[in-house]
Amino acid sequence: MSIYDFNAKDIDGQERELKEFEGKVLLVVNTASKCGFTPQFQGLETLYERMNGEGFEVLGFPCGQFNDQELESAEGIKNFCELNYGVSFPMFDKIDVNGDAAHPLFKHLRKETKGLLGDAVKWNFTKFLVDRNGKVLKRYAPQVDPLDIEKDIRKLL
Repeated sequence: MSIYDFNAKDIDGQERELKEFEGKVLLVVNTASKCGFTPQFQGLETLYERMNGEGFEVLGFPCGQFNDQELESAEGIKNFCELNYGVSFPMFDKIDVNGDAAHPLFKHLRKETKGLLGDAVKWNFTKFLVDRNGKVLKRYAPQVDPLDIEKDIRKLL
């Protein structure tokens, strides 16, 4: 099973098959608009702008499970990300990343890479690196600056 076997609603409510990202290196991130790590949107956007033309995508998945640090509406999240950080990479609908209601994609990501809390996502801005074949290779802790991941991404491009 690869991440290409999953679907997710984008920030505009459209169902998307992750198969559309097949053949690309992906950084999948659970995001939040009201978190101490929120400025990482800038680094994520920088990575996206630098390497998108080389077959790289950032996929942002808003989540409010950690101290309710995400805005309520998809429109509010989208506007916040665009206006404050110029986010142009694909953003998806707000989801759960832990627990019984976790999105199936994140259940898969968690199962493939363990973190400090076993398979649970520790906090907002946990990042998962996926190769061109849809295999989850590595999990990065929330405090890891996105720009520090660039060398790992470049090895896969």
